[in-house]
Amino acid sequence: MSDTALPAPGRGVPIKAIPKPETDEFALTPRRIAAFMIMVFGMFMAILDIQIVSASLPDIQAGLGASTDEISWVQTSYLIAEVIMIPLSGFLARVMSTRILFAVAAAGFTGASFMCATSGSINEMILWRALQGFLGGGMIPSVFAAAFTIFPPSKRNIVSPIIGLIATLAPTVGPTIGGYLSATMSWHWLFLVNVIPGIGVAIGAWVLIDFDRPNWKLFNKFDWWGLAALAAFLGGLEYVLEEGPANDWLDDEAVAILAVFMVVGGIVTFWRAFTREEPIVDFSAFRNTNFAVGSLFSFTMGIGLYGLTYLYPLYLTSIRGYDSLMIGQTVFVSGLAMFFSAPLAGILSSKIDLRLMLLIGFLGFATSTWMLTGMTPDWDFNELFWPQVLRGMSLMLCMVPINNLALGTLPRDKMKGASGLYNLMRNLGGAVGLAVINTLLSDRRALHYERLSEALNWANDAAVEQLNAMAANLTARGLDGETGALMQMAGRLRGQAAVMSFIDVFVLITLLFAGLAFCAVLMKTPPKGAAVSAH
Repeated sequence: MSDTALPAPGRGVPIKAIPKPETDEFALTPRRIAAFMIMVFGMFMAILDIQIVSASLPDIQAGLGASTDEISWVQTSYLIAEVIMIPLSGFLARVMSTRILFAVAAAGFTGASFMCATSGSINEMILWRALQGFLGGGMIPSVFAAAFTIFPPSKRNIVSPIIGLIATLAPTVGPTIGGYLSATMSWHWLFLVNVIPGIGVAIGAWVLIDFDRPNWKLFNKFDWWGLAALAAFLGGLEYVLEEGPANDWLDDEAVAILAVFMVVGGIVTFWRAFTREEPIVDFSAFRNTNFAVGSLFSFTMGIGLYGLTYLYPLYLTSIRGYDSLMIGQTVFVSGLAMFFSAPLAGILSSKIDLRLMLLIGFLGFATSTWMLTGMTPDWDFNELFWPQVLRGMSLMLCMVPINNLALGTLPRDKMKGASGLYNLMRNLGGAVGLAVINTLLSDRRALHYERLSEALNWANDAAVEQLNAMAANLTARGLDGETGALMQMAGRLRGQAAVMSFIDVFVLITLLFAGLAFCAVLMKTPPKGAAVSAH
């Protein structure tokens, strides 16, 4: 026998010591890398469109002749449809394969975007936005599942920053891009901008993706009642959270009815999930401690990500009087910070304990919001610069370890369903966060205005002196000085009360992130260089 021949099993070298060839699942070919990058771009479009309309709703409202109540549905319909599709995508990917699901979702998303741009009424816009959100929701989890399926653990310090950057950057720069497109061209381009790239993504996905194969037999076990329950549960939940703060919650008839749908749908969804052989949503991934804690962190990240993306433009609009383009130029700082810190996050994820990195990221985010508690009505770009930089860097330092810790220890056969749940938690965190933020802003603003009004009475010499000065100035210009002075003072009080309500929210977010930071120690670091088990 040749000296280089392998010993027979059981004699000499144990069979486990013989190196195994790289499996087909982990075979990184240029085709697969190109396919993954195309998927990442598709996910960017889907997440971007959540926020791209936020700064341009007044332009769309004017263009379609919509009422104030109707125009909010341009965003609400997208969110409701997307949040239903995200957990459903795991089952559909197993039935159709990643290739077919992603290509169909990208093509449909592109078509719906074109139809949004050509809408002639608010009802048409809401219909196409809902379809756009539903199909966009099919692309987002597929990217996370692919990243933790086709790439070996040794490469996750490269791919995790990429998907983390897109998931956080897209909603952050959405108002900036939307504001620029509306100001320089028209609101139609908020949607037309998706058409050419969307066609490329759909064709590229169809031609290049080869990660898995369809299993059409699973479609025979599709749980239609489970789908109806899931739609009632998540659709009702999203509606209640979106509309509740502005309509006194259950005092509003529509909110109360949808709350009932939410509760009944939730009960049926969980019942069928735990009793069906092939449930629409598989919750078994939550048995993994890392995934369960990571999903909690993802929920919290949604609060911070979407909450601050909402609060910065709201402050600049309501307090500073900025238009959509000025808002975009101001909040773009966070996006730049994320972009430039993504490589740093990738390097650190391979050098230090992921739990320590997560701790630093959460504490950094808490510090960024704490810096905002000194806010005044005069804050603009300069004062908001460093809080935004620290926020952007901290989001990247959080996102990369959360992705790796939550999804990096799951079995491969659980990855598609788990990816949907993981992304759902981030979206629900954003929805819950925005509902709480809007409620707090309203309640605390009323409380602060009441307290400030009580302090401004005729026994307050400083207040009387200021009122007299304002009245004299208005009288000199031929106006009703006394009435005008009182109106100006009331406006100042409302502005100050609004700023104080912002500060209250920033304090709450600071406490939330600082408190949860120490939960990072509950997670287990995934083994380096080891493939994820299939069992």
